[in-house]
Amino acid sequence: MSKANNIDEYIAQQQRALAGNPECGTTHYNLGVALLGKRQDAEAERAFLSAIDCSPSLAEAYVQLGGLCLKRGDLDGCLEWNKRAVKARPGFSEGYGNIGFVHMQRGEADEAIEALKKSTVFNFRFVQGFATLATAYLMKGEVDNAIEACLNALKAEPNFAVAHNNLAIAYLEKGDREQAKAHIQRARELGYEVAPAILKALEE
Repeated sequence: MSKANNIDEYIAQQQRALAGNPECGTTHYNLGVALLGKRQDAEAERAFLSAIDCSPSLAEAYVQLGGLCLKRGDLDGCLEWNKRAVKARPGFSEGYGNIGFVHMQRGEADEAIEALKKSTVFNFRFVQGFATLATAYLMKGEVDNAIEACLNALKAEPNFAVAHNNLAIAYLEKGDREQAKAHIQRARELGYEVAPAILKALEE
């Protein structure tokens, strides 16, 4: 059975389940995720809204709605939905990570750092949170904090290319070219496309 048929069958299953139990937030959510897989964003959005109507504490649904806003370039909407996600479930790392990401996009490093620190406190294996936190620290010129955040990411996931790339930038800032070269090489081995400006700085 092809992947498309699998998704269609899964969607049909969720719809049948909802016909029998329309108040199940999790089923609405699962339907939304499947519809996203088919790039049916408007239908997915309706499913996620139904999910939170039925289950207001379903933090993942708020995050998905935030993701759909981000797709449309609506940073305010993305921020709002993720704030609602962490209100629905305090300690929800992904929500805090997304809040930090939006602040980063706006160049608001302090607000980003505050949210991203929360995302990693609640989940010390949240590698994306640590990597984005490192970028926020680099924006502020806090190089040692950036290095610490990257090392925490690599503790959780040693082959996380973004963290190797960010570490290289931080070590370059500190003038430690050997460490910078080692981490850039590792990032490239892991398939990361390093910015030409970084490669040029390492060659100088």
